[in-house]
Amino acid sequence: MQKVLLVDDEQRMLDLIALYLKPHNYFCKKAVSALEALAFLEMESFDIILLDIMMPEMDGWELCHEIRKFSDVPIIMLTAREQQEDIIKGLKLGADDYITKPFHEEELLARMGALLRRMSPKNVIKVNGLLWDEDRFEFTYNRQSIKLTPKEFLMMGHLLKNPNKVFSREQLIQLIWGFDSETEGRTIDSHVRNVREKIRQVGFPVDDHFITVWGIGYKWINGIE
Repeated sequence: MQKVLLVDDEQRMLDLIALYLKPHNYFCKKAVSALEALAFLEMESFDIILLDIMMPEMDGWELCHEIRKFSDVPIIMLTAREQQEDIIKGLKLGADDYITKPFHEEELLARMGALLRRMSPKNVIKVNGLLWDEDRFEFTYNRQSIKLTPKEFLMMGHLLKNPNKVFSREQLIQLIWGFDSETEGRTIDSHVRNVREKIRQVGFPVDDHFITVWGIGYKWINGIE
């Protein structure tokens, strides 16, 4: 499920967009001002932001500029304006796409899907606030670092890339240590305990996601079954 931050000073518009997106596996957080949006971004990570331009106090352009100081989260600007200069201004400030109101639900979904596919390389995985970044060797929850050993990091990568797939202890040993390893199954159990505790310490509900399949092995689920 993808997390979306909706930013618009009109509650009716927030509710309408959330209604559009919910059946398509999007979880929506609603902010009625730029300041509320910034507060949410300090506490949580999001996969994409839908940002209205015309807001009091701080408009969408200013908010986009502020967000780009600390995050590269994909941003789609939403506005009733259609002037070419407004589109160019938003893109120059760091927006990734632009759609004018009123818009068709199908167009919004298509633009969001295309942007998320383009912005989400396979070596970066985001799940419910967790971020596993292979290139940077980083594992975080809402920007809180989770310090994993190289083997723990590799194990989490295999699990997150294959949600709901059950891995036996033997499969995990082969994936992490190689086919010729003499590592025993209890080593995997020890790694699992350590990883669960590290994730638990940053406040993520790991026991709802990192599941033991008794007699077989382990799996990761993105939602509670």
